[in-house]
Amino acid sequence: MTDSSTTSSATIIPTLRYRDAPAAIDWLCKAFGFEPHLVVPGEGERIAHAQLVRGNGMIMLGSAGDDEFGRLQRPLERPDAPVSQSPYIIVADVDTHHATAVAAGAQVVMAPKDEDYGGRGYSCRDLEGNLWNFGSYNPWEEA
Repeated sequence: MTDSSTTSSATIIPTLRYRDAPAAIDWLCKAFGFEPHLVVPGEGERIAHAQLVRGNGMIMLGSAGDDEFGRLQRPLERPDAPVSQSPYIIVADVDTHHATAVAAGAQVVMAPKDEDYGGRGYSCRDLEGNLWNFGSYNPWEEA
């Protein structure tokens, strides 16, 4: 088996659905530093599929809908609802990233702090309530 953890592209890509995917794309780029890689418009103001990148990581997202996948994955019912998964994104400067996210309107749920296991991190919710974790701890560099 090959070790793909050292390749330049991610092999695990989180997916999300948003009620307002066009607004989410703009906000995720402004608040978290993502860049559009591919955006496929759907009918009306919908997004059929989008890929956003940050470093060598990627997320994929689209508009919520009543299609086959949309019946399996939906946006949170409330912006403060508990989640069952959340991405962790490695950032070089946690405090600067945090300030940018807060300026864009991110709801910080765990303030930046130094962690016992190393690094510094914080957690916040996006404009529709999805939970995101950002930190300087890089488990690929730890022994």
